[in-house]
Amino acid sequence: LCLSLFLMIYTPADSCTSAIFTGKVNKDGKPLMWKHRDTKEENNRIEYFKGPKYSFYALVNSPLVIKKKSKMRSFEAWNGTNEVGFSIMNTASYNLKDDNIPNLKTDNEGVIMYKALGRCKNLSDFEKLLDTLKRPMGVESNFGVIDNEGGAAYYEVNNTSWTKIDVNDPKIAPQGYLVYTNHSYTGRKDEGMGYIRYTTADITIKKRIERGGKITPRWIFDNLSRSFYHSLLDIDLKKEAVKNNGLDWFIDQDFIPRKSSTSSVVFHGSKNPIMWVVLGYPPTAVAVPLSVRSGAEGIPSFMKSTIKVPDNVKDGFDKRDSRLNAPICNLSLKVKQDVFPIKRGNGGKYLNFSLLWNIENTGWIQRIESVEDYIFSEAEKVDWNKKGDTHAEYYSAIWEKIKKLYE
Repeated sequence: LCLSLFLMIYTPADSCTSAIFTGKVNKDGKPLMWKHRDTKEENNRIEYFKGPKYSFYALVNSPLVIKKKSKMRSFEAWNGTNEVGFSIMNTASYNLKDDNIPNLKTDNEGVIMYKALGRCKNLSDFEKLLDTLKRPMGVESNFGVIDNEGGAAYYEVNNTSWTKIDVNDPKIAPQGYLVYTNHSYTGRKDEGMGYIRYTTADITIKKRIERGGKITPRWIFDNLSRSFYHSLLDIDLKKEAVKNNGLDWFIDQDFIPRKSSTSSVVFHGSKNPIMWVVLGYPPTAVAVPLSVRSGAEGIPSFMKSTIKVPDNVKDGFDKRDSRLNAPICNLSLKVKQDVFPIKRGNGGKYLNFSLLWNIENTGWIQRIESVEDYIFSEAEKVDWNKKGDTHAEYYSAIWEKIKKLYE
């Protein structure tokens, strides 16, 4: 307990956990990329865009970012995939910046990812984009990229330069994967953030591979996005609950899922790109597959804004209009309030773990499992290769299951 209290230090809100897996360790031989997002903005949704070259799906913050002078929307993507199988995400780095440019001018990651999704086909295209961006680029970030050619790499990028970390290089990633949190390998040693989460994810993945298990989207969500193993304390809250005949309150510090976790996404690198999306707090949210080949109408209504998103925002429009939120995200966040019910003092740093996982098998993580059994099994029956097919019947069926879960 004393050690746990000691760990209650300041943690940047934009602190994500991620991993890239090459076809070497995946079930179908294609690369996978995982992004577990932590940010101050709880409401995320999926939006369809038409870029200069390619159309794409992107995870965006539900509230609009508005340019003050023009009243026009500023476009950002916080991860996504395009119609030719190029996928991108990022994690903030806190040990890579090597200049004195104010941090307020170094928050262009979302803008760069939006540009990349509309312009890039592969890793080479992304590298060309990085070379052409105006300096200073306004970033301190690790960008993760996969494509349908088998490319898989992280790019450590600051205001003036970038370094490629190739996950396909056996000297760099001998087991076929790399984990990134909030520090960069080429950055200043022992600075940055996310070392405990990094170790937790790395240990979990390494055990899976060494035991001969393959990496799948379902395994990632179950064992990483909703894991409550803490590598420094060497405890797993699920096991502690069994050992102690239950576990109620615990400190929310340095687990992969945290109060600041807002989504978790797995990208499948193929010619028919699929992104599995968990919108909301991952321990109380459900995974849903999306195929960018389905086009603008292929995003189910519960994953996107309930109104048409305006580009030119007139006076009087609330950029945080609740109708911009995705219904499925709202459901997850409502439950999250029960998991973190204490508002006064330091109460917000404590979670009621018994609502997530308990020995009676009624926790949210346990209840979600049965719904995802249905979602994943039915997804295998869907022909995701049909361009323009909105898969309305599939989404209607799983939405009924999801609504019943939350009711």
